[in-house]
Amino acid sequence: MIIAVDGPTASGKGTIAKQLAEHFGVPHLDTGLLYRAVGHQVWLDGGDPDNEEDALGACSFPDELLEDPELRSEATGGLASRVSIHPKVRQALFERQRAFATQPGGAVLDGRDIGTVIAPDADVKLFITASVQERARRRWLEMTGRDLEIPLAEIEKDIVRRDARDINRKDAPLKAAPDALIIDTTSFDRDEAIEAAIEAVEAAVSP
Repeated sequence: MIIAVDGPTASGKGTIAKQLAEHFGVPHLDTGLLYRAVGHQVWLDGGDPDNEEDALGACSFPDELLEDPELRSEATGGLASRVSIHPKVRQALFERQRAFATQPGGAVLDGRDIGTVIAPDADVKLFITASVQERARRRWLEMTGRDLEIPLAEIEKDIVRRDARDINRKDAPLKAAPDALIIDTTSFDRDEAIEAAIEAVEAAVSP
């Protein structure tokens, strides 16, 4: 069973995807982490994330980079959004994601184009969303919990910018697949969001 979980930044899709994988006993891939690794590698190389060739060269990042906690930073998230607009970068990472999705036994993948590009044949497609204000609040709480002092207003502005880049990019823009189940988590706490997603998947695959 392939489960595709898409949505904008800080919507809760990553948390939901991890719990779905645990609940249904299949592996999970945070595809956004691949783009974060590329963005961070560009920075390490002293390259320009807006230059497609620089970003493409960073796609050969070492696997151990995926364990670097810096990939979870706001700065790296911004770099990931910038490198992800390049068609050559998306193609370079496509096969890696597709192989994970089609492995025996199934998988859960979360990102921004899983249901539309990576796994359009997924058994279940979820699109997780929430208001900009709520997503900013969640990210702010996450950052302050890591002793990072970032103004809430600045986080909200960054989310708006990243949404615009992701939605308007020419190649694989952020959007819900036509057959995706949309879950708005604005008014949900963590457990409620996870429960809603599990129920949606179970209902979708029930005979």
